[in-house]
Amino acid sequence: MSYSRRGFLTAVGATGGAGALLATMGALGLAPTAEAAARTAFVPPQPSDFSLTGRAAKKVVILGAGIAGLATAYELGKAGYDCTVLEALDRVGGRNWTIRGGDKITELDGSTQTARFSDGIYMNAGPARLAQWMVTMDYCRELGVPLEVFTNSNSQSYIFNASAGMTSPVRWRTAKADVYGYISELLSTATDSGALDAKLTADDKERLLSFLRGFGSIGNKASGFAYTGNEHRGYSVDPGAGEQPGTILGPVPSLSEVLASGVGQRFSFEFGYDQAMLMFQPVGGMDAIPKAFADAIGRHKISLRSTVTRITDLADGVEVEYQDAHGRKRKVTADFCVAAMPPHILAKTPHNLGPDVQAALSMPTVTSSGKIGLEYRRRWWETDENIYGGITNTDLDLSVMWYPSYGYGTRRGLIIGYYNNGANQDAYAALPHAQREKRAVEQGMKIHGPKYRDELAASVSVSWRLQPHIEGAWVGWPSRTGGYQLLNRPAGHVHFAGDWLSYMIAWQAGALESARKTVTDLHQRVLSH
Repeated sequence: MSYSRRGFLTAVGATGGAGALLATMGALGLAPTAEAAARTAFVPPQPSDFSLTGRAAKKVVILGAGIAGLATAYELGKAGYDCTVLEALDRVGGRNWTIRGGDKITELDGSTQTARFSDGIYMNAGPARLAQWMVTMDYCRELGVPLEVFTNSNSQSYIFNASAGMTSPVRWRTAKADVYGYISELLSTATDSGALDAKLTADDKERLLSFLRGFGSIGNKASGFAYTGNEHRGYSVDPGAGEQPGTILGPVPSLSEVLASGVGQRFSFEFGYDQAMLMFQPVGGMDAIPKAFADAIGRHKISLRSTVTRITDLADGVEVEYQDAHGRKRKVTADFCVAAMPPHILAKTPHNLGPDVQAALSMPTVTSSGKIGLEYRRRWWETDENIYGGITNTDLDLSVMWYPSYGYGTRRGLIIGYYNNGANQDAYAALPHAQREKRAVEQGMKIHGPKYRDELAASVSVSWRLQPHIEGAWVGWPSRTGGYQLLNRPAGHVHFAGDWLSYMIAWQAGALESARKTVTDLHQRVLSH
């Protein structure tokens, strides 16, 4: 009797179970061995996984319709798992939240705002940019979410360090030219004087000096390698036609002034792996991602305004109690549960998962973060200051200001007036919205002048610590051992997922990677029993 490969695998699965099947497939090079499983690319569950083993897909209840919960339902759904998603908010996405005109923002104390943004204007209150290497980009492609460039760094934006004595902002390009110029002057002088002879060969010295002349735009040896500034700093009058060569920006500050300004401390931002230029954003708002997930899952499988009140692990499954959109108490039973809620919210949810799980859920510290969106009647940052996207960095309590990376050349636009965290955000969160706006505008005027106040049309502020059912922007772990490791494993029939169980906390990519890990763990568990 001869077997086809498929027939042989089916017989192995029927007689030896999924464990034997997976081992056999690994030996044939058709599936990873147990040792290699952790380092192979994610392979989503497929219906054929069950047809080969003779098993059936299970019922899974997923707690939270944030990115981790949605990705879990989406990937499990590919293989035919019966997924139900419970979400306490009236929308999908969790911290992926795009605010548009007419939307209401309600905080824990009951205070509300209504966005008065114009048509086409939006504010990404949570995540707002995607790095090219992140798995989020792959899901956008798979789900058909169109992308556009997010201008993460712009040489036309500003740096303003008030505590260093700066009285006016300096353009990013100007600050970088001065810092690089003086560093190049110093290093060239040291190299030429022999101070680095123990480190450099004669050829090394020549090559380094050649590099520094271009890198810092400095003079030659005869000039003492002096940095005197050039067009890298920018122009006070731009080059034009005829007899207009342009006027190079000046005067150049002294080395001591450049060091005292602290502007060089800002440049490391550009080297962060998760901030690497170029970055992207979904066209029309970041919430295009959770909406696409929800459509792919089937919105009828997602119950909004459904607040989980108890999680009970059973001998043969799990029971979840919740309050539905009408205030009725309900229960759902399933074979497995994936808890994709924030850990500090799960810690306040009654369960029977044991004291170790409770202690682990209580371990992460919650970070405050928030934004204010300021809509202006005209895009003066473009027309008056030639800033098209990008970020201004400051040591004011605003932390950063973002210029929009969409709608270039149109009439109105929205600036993120602050995106801050920690104590700075706590100070703003303690204020009612009108005072948050007033404080943010007064600070922003130090950079952009009176038009920052006079041309304001509408605003909305979000403090993530004050958002119901979320109560924080992201969390931090004291270590990646103990509780972190415990929650990366299931507790009975309950698995956990979220960016907080990844090394990319505060990124959607972390939530997606965690969801993929949980899906893989759950699916292998089903196939092996």
